[in-house]
Amino acid sequence: MPQTGPFDRYDAQLTTPGLVILEMVAEDRADATRQLAARLKAEDRIDDLDAFLADVAAREHQMATGLPGGIGLPHARSEHVLEASIAVGVAKYGHALDFGAADGPAHVVLLIATPAASFSEHLEVLATMARSLSKEGFRNSLRRANDPDIISELVNSTLLFSD
Repeated sequence: MPQTGPFDRYDAQLTTPGLVILEMVAEDRADATRQLAARLKAEDRIDDLDAFLADVAAREHQMATGLPGGIGLPHARSEHVLEASIAVGVAKYGHALDFGAADGPAHVVLLIATPAASFSEHLEVLATMARSLSKEGFRNSLRRANDPDIISELVNSTLLFSD
């Protein structure tokens, strides 16, 4: 019997190669979030870029979303999200971004977008990604991957086998 995880209902496609930015250069965390959200809009995962960004900014204002190990994890539940998604940005060398983590700037940014009505789904995605990102090996794999297909596969497989 095949192994299943909590995100099977998405066919583990919360991210795609089109939602990955390699060598990302951003002025600050708001710019990084805008670049990632623009990918969500281009892939028809959100319906209103500015309104979604306002929801992300409101969440970011409540508490910084930097995680130890060089990770930025901006996220929001929003009525402008059409499909639960994760956009991933890997900062270009020397262009890490301050997401408020105590140990320093983020080298990898994962923007999590879930529909407003999906509170439990949002918590599932957030908790699963936070657990995976707490593992140094997973963070290093994301940081070193130089191909959007590989990054997409890493993120999706983590969600698929997260039991």
